[in-house]
Amino acid sequence: MKLLLASNSPRRRELLSGLDIPMEVVKLKDIEETHPAELKAGDIPLHIAKLKMSAYEFPLNDGEVLITADTVVWLKGKLMEKPKSETEACAMLRELSGMTHQVYTAVCLRSAYDSSSFVCESDVTFAQLTDEQIRYYVQTYKPLDKAGGYGIQEWIGYVGIEGIRGSYFNVMGLPVRRLYAALMTLKTNI
Repeated sequence: MKLLLASNSPRRRELLSGLDIPMEVVKLKDIEETHPAELKAGDIPLHIAKLKMSAYEFPLNDGEVLITADTVVWLKGKLMEKPKSETEACAMLRELSGMTHQVYTAVCLRSAYDSSSFVCESDVTFAQLTDEQIRYYVQTYKPLDKAGGYGIQEWIGYVGIEGIRGSYFNVMGLPVRRLYAALMTLKTNI
């Protein structure tokens, strides 16, 4: 089996490489990562992961599996996207402070003979964060490429996360145990 990861995320690349299955990162044509307004929670990343999957225009060979994924942060019925500025990242972290939110990652898999998709949910509880902690994290780690304005594997995760229910790796952006199980059932050749 050879995995084709259609993602620019260094975290996804790192997590997928931990499965010890040959892999390469592939490029997609540019797509607009938008979703219909009526979609909620885990339906949002599933829609976007499917858009990414449909953007791959090359045929797959025997044994190849294309993987796309998307992750969102969901707090009290509201989508927390990637912040557009440090000010917005600070505001997001203030909202997450002292609260439990959900992280949803959707994964789509496709071989030449089969396809599947799933959504994984994790609950993440932040401690009460000070403005000084929030400013330090945002200025030092520049989390503008991260849903919800934070990366759990960074400093803010060490000092600010009180608990997780579900997969830690899901919060990082790729639920690898669940992905591995899906790969083992995917038909990859005749």
